[in-house]
Amino acid sequence: MVREISVLELKARRDRGESPLVLDVREEWEVQLASIPGVVHVPMNQVPARLAEFARDAETIVMCHAGGRSMRVAQYLSNQGFTNVANLAGGIAAWSDEVDATVPQY
Repeated sequence: MVREISVLELKARRDRGESPLVLDVREEWEVQLASIPGVVHVPMNQVPARLAEFARDAETIVMCHAGGRSMRVAQYLSNQGFTNVANLAGGIAAWSDEVDATVPQY
């Protein structure tokens, strides 16, 4: 079972200077509409081919629009031997609602 992290928890951790890898698996057009600074963008369909770019033991928080695609990717990463994976609950939509209202909703 992949754990979930709230957007408020991620914000608090980033404010404390922590820097987990945040992997945004949305499509390019979605990232153009709304994004969070400092995340790594890899569209969901490219993740399998790009696994070697990421450390399997590094904390990896996967995000998408609302949390569905990112949960599937987080489960996939876990099945591929990634040992510290979490899903960002609510995705960029929750980030806009709860953390930064300047991030556009779509």
